[in-house]
Amino acid sequence: MTWGFFQRSDSRPASMGGLSFPNRSRSYDATRRAVRFWGYFRSMENSFFVSTEALTRLQPGISPDESGFLGAFDNNRDRIYAVAARVYAEGRRGSYDLTVTDF
Repeated sequence: MTWGFFQRSDSRPASMGGLSFPNRSRSYDATRRAVRFWGYFRSMENSFFVSTEALTRLQPGISPDESGFLGAFDNNRDRIYAVAARVYAEGRRGSYDLTVTDF
């Protein structure tokens, strides 16, 4: 399945207008109450954080723990990557927080 120039939901690395997500790893950050993942523009690595509140909104009824949040991230990866690319395009920063309002 292809999302225009944005995202492929197959196993190939995602690329969104220069921003790519070849590293499929993610981790739960309890301090930030967010799931962290990484995007790359050329050789620059960028950290993204999607809030647990946003994940709960994307997938209501998830278990409010690390396993539930990581599962919600995995189940909504394409949409999260698309939002991350849009937020990234709005202006370069050291890291990017994706909240409910971004979705």
